[in-house]
Amino acid sequence: MINLAMDSAINSTMNNAMACRLGCGACCIAPSITSPIPGMPQGKPAGERCVQLTSENLCKLFGKPERPAVCLAFKADAEVCGDSDNIALLNITELERLTQ
Repeated sequence: MINLAMDSAINSTMNNAMACRLGCGACCIAPSITSPIPGMPQGKPAGERCVQLTSENLCKLFGKPERPAVCLAFKADAEVCGDSDNIALLNITELERLTQ
């Protein structure tokens, strides 16, 4: 679950901030999200695609006020996201596992 522990782990690496890789979508798939998401009022379990993620792995809510706060808080980071979409998915999945 994206929670304070995961947020802390993510924020501890913010000195490696990077631009988000468009079409990655790892942060919309790997973590569980307990806050409501439009179309997913109970949030989503880890490993399940967010219903707001397009087939191109782009967020339909990006830049909109209904985007959940937890999504707004996540920032792409070189240590977390690595150098590929697959590495990002593996790393965020592991962060999810560590915060259970």
